[in-house]
Amino acid sequence: MRWISTLFLTIVIGFLSTVSDTRAELLDLHLSVVPRTDSEIERIKSVTAPTTDFTKPEQFEGNSAGAATVRITDTRNAFSQPSGNISFEKELDFKVGNGLFKKLWVSSPSSTLASDGLGPLFNARSCQRCHLKDGRGHPPEGPEDSRASMLMRVSVPGGAGPDQIEGYLATLPDPTYGGQIQDLSVAGHPAEGRIEIRYIEETIALSDGESASLRKPTYTISNLGYGPLHAETMFSARVAPQMIGLGLLDAIPASDILALTDPEDADGDGISGRTQIVMSSEYGVPMLGRFGLKAGQPSVWEQSASAFAGDIGISTTLFPAGYGDCTEAQDRCRTAPNGDTDIHDDAEISDVGLELVSFYSSNLGVPARRDVGDPQVLHGKQVFYETGCIACHTPKHVTHRLTDQPEQSFQLIWPYTDMLLHDMGPGLADSRPEVRANGQEWRTPPLWGIGLTEQVSGHTYFLHDGRARNLLEAVLWHGGEAEPHKQSVIDMPAADRAALIRFLESL
Repeated sequence: MRWISTLFLTIVIGFLSTVSDTRAELLDLHLSVVPRTDSEIERIKSVTAPTTDFTKPEQFEGNSAGAATVRITDTRNAFSQPSGNISFEKELDFKVGNGLFKKLWVSSPSSTLASDGLGPLFNARSCQRCHLKDGRGHPPEGPEDSRASMLMRVSVPGGAGPDQIEGYLATLPDPTYGGQIQDLSVAGHPAEGRIEIRYIEETIALSDGESASLRKPTYTISNLGYGPLHAETMFSARVAPQMIGLGLLDAIPASDILALTDPEDADGDGISGRTQIVMSSEYGVPMLGRFGLKAGQPSVWEQSASAFAGDIGISTTLFPAGYGDCTEAQDRCRTAPNGDTDIHDDAEISDVGLELVSFYSSNLGVPARRDVGDPQVLHGKQVFYETGCIACHTPKHVTHRLTDQPEQSFQLIWPYTDMLLHDMGPGLADSRPEVRANGQEWRTPPLWGIGLTEQVSGHTYFLHDGRARNLLEAVLWHGGEAEPHKQSVIDMPAADRAALIRFLESL
């Protein structure tokens, strides 16, 4: 396991007690950073400035992930390649991590100590089961849709947030069902419930006689296995996001992300990006939230451990409970056999195993751009920029220079995200707070690879719950801070709208 010295942690915690909360996330404790020189800082500002020339591609624009970019393939494995700059030796770690990512866990006790510990309540038996082909999940298309990968987060109001995290919105897990609804279970234990969805269609009139139809979902939980939900339970439906480029997003300097914030909209552009700050389970101090649909985890390592615990019921040293997300109200679940063993660091997957899964997740390569010089794509890029989409979907970043992660070190990347929380309006609201994010806020999702969704995942469902059936619908669901930009898309000439979608499909 990665470690940090007791002395250094003492210094860090002492430092945190003397500064405001907004400084804590600048520490990037999970990275081994070589500080930038003054000349590098100036050069990076120049390189990452938005272009105003849309007559030709920018230099290196085709390499979305810098030297880590991978070649384009026409198969469903387009998102499953290792970083383009990975060494031969590290490629073996990648493949072993891939094996653990795909591994099917079994219930305890079993004849093997390497694969038992599943559940007892869970959403999937493997990481790959939700992130099929390392791509995007989709909501169930019927009661028998076994390939759907949606889960329902749940919580109730109340509880005291950590004092050192300013703006914490106090919530607690549902007292009976925990942090999410597990729709599967091992033998002898009832599953918690099943997600059911109904859609209401709404037609949106567009310019030039065009129109689009949006489907608004309504969710219910049926077959509740442990009695009624709390009267104030809040719900948030989530589908699995794509996995590419996570290590590069992890390596963007927190200070660069913080520089993009404008919580009071001081510049008057209507965009008020805010940082998510979460308590690190690894270091015990506040850090910048980066991963998850509301940026609820600070690193790939912690995101991986959290998913093992919540989605599969597999314990780690970060989340050591062998019973996963079972609550005190589910006493049989808590006392069921588990797979914790001393050969796995008194957990069900050891730190070595978690490190390999994290390495695999960090090094899933981003495919090169397609048709980057196509005239319609270039026009669509101009529409994207001039409509103001880059106010949230920041095109370029340069990652930290790192001593131990050459694949992610000092790369010019094009993820099209600012990694910040934004108010997306009531239409997309789940009305469920998460740490500092309120019920209308979501982290700006990266757009790289979005045009390959159908090739990899076999569908074109987008947004946090897969309600959008194509990219245009995803744009038209934007509200809140993005309401004027959405209206511009509705009103613009049809040719501009088509070019905008063509640009997104090239990412």
